[in-house]
Amino acid sequence: MPHNNQDIVVQQLNNILANTYSLYFKTHSYHWNVEGMHFHTLHTMFEQHYTEMWAAIDEIAERIRALGAYAPLNHAKMVKTSQIEQDDTVPNAKDMIANLVTGHQTLINSLNQALTVAQQNHDEVTSDVCLARLQIHEKTLWMLNSLNK
Repeated sequence: MPHNNQDIVVQQLNNILANTYSLYFKTHSYHWNVEGMHFHTLHTMFEQHYTEMWAAIDEIAERIRALGAYAPLNHAKMVKTSQIEQDDTVPNAKDMIANLVTGHQTLINSLNQALTVAQQNHDEVTSDVCLARLQIHEKTLWMLNSLNK
């Protein structure tokens, strides 16, 4: 893959990394702060979700390195580029679920965009990373949406 095309793919991966990191933190903070009748169920589910995303953060950053770029060194700058909004106050459990639905949908959208760019640039490995992440986030979105029925 020509170097300039590689830069476009890396830019997409940096976006996914920022969104994943932001959603990871949001999910982890909800795990710490959830209350209410469904505390145990949500506390456990949020832990499963943030644990999975923590591993994904490493995989995404290592893909960026494999493409010859550096992974982010500045947490604040990385999170600033995220499209996932952070909370200023602790929401109730129902709003936590709704916020996570929005976050996963945002991440799915950025993964679809990155997948398209990777495919256009014949980067099968990045395409595979995006497809694997899409499968996980779409399943998580389905589970979260099922809670709000």
